[in-house]
Amino acid sequence: MQNILDQVYEQAVQYTRFGKVADYIPALSLCDGSQLGLAMATKDGQIFSVGQAEQRFTVQSISKVLSLAYVLTVSGEDEVFARVGKEPTGDPFNSIIRLETSARRKPFNPFINAGAIVVSGLMPGATPNERIERFCHFLADLVGQDNIVIDATVYQSEKATAARNRAIAWFLKELQLIDGEVEDTLDVYFRQCAVLFSAVDLAKFGLMLALDGWDPCQKRQILIPRQARIIKSLMTTCGMYDGSGEFAVEVGIPAKSGVGGGIMATVRDRMGLGVYGPALDERGNSTAGLEALRRLSNALDLRVL
Repeated sequence: MQNILDQVYEQAVQYTRFGKVADYIPALSLCDGSQLGLAMATKDGQIFSVGQAEQRFTVQSISKVLSLAYVLTVSGEDEVFARVGKEPTGDPFNSIIRLETSARRKPFNPFINAGAIVVSGLMPGATPNERIERFCHFLADLVGQDNIVIDATVYQSEKATAARNRAIAWFLKELQLIDGEVEDTLDVYFRQCAVLFSAVDLAKFGLMLALDGWDPCQKRQILIPRQARIIKSLMTTCGMYDGSGEFAVEVGIPAKSGVGGGIMATVRDRMGLGVYGPALDERGNSTAGLEALRRLSNALDLRVL
């Protein structure tokens, strides 16, 4: 398995030159676009990695999977999907047009920014600090870490340049999909996006989803199977921004990307995969990461679709 991962790395790392790092969040523009890290966690508990797989980076939109897992656990499925849909949009992740034009009057899914902001607003706690502390405690338990670190520089950079997200959030408030103060909900959202994970961490989380919520490393059930299956289904249809359909055709496994360069993928009953490659395509997906997952899917016959 390590040999296959090494070979895929050597082939995929060439694709970093076809992308560029995110610059709409100024702090992310400082990332090294030539980097690539790949990690694989198998159902027998083995971890394989290559490149910058141990380097921590901000998860950005992958946090939408993490926050959904948390809120499903603490609030339940009915509470979440009363305010957020389960359908793909085909629009960019930060689009606002569907909120204005759809008769649904709620975000189409939890993995676009509008849906993720609603989910962040459902986190329990009296203050933003209390909400994010409880969330980070959940994440630490999820991946078996002592503590979860938030990149303060990226958090502040994102908070200072978030005009589009503020417009989305205020529209959500008008639709009565956010309770409490808009800025409090946004503060939680910006902080969750700045959580630091590595590709290895993502692979471990992906493995837990692959096993329907069972963590073979900690030997316990983290999520109930229904929650894990909801998340994987949404990852399949909505996880790769407006490139989700193409990814399903070319790679064929549930995955979620983030503009920090991460991709977390899961293969039912087999493995979890984590990627770090901050050079992005025009949709916000890692160019080298996409190529690596395509090659791994072909080499190991991973596709589940």
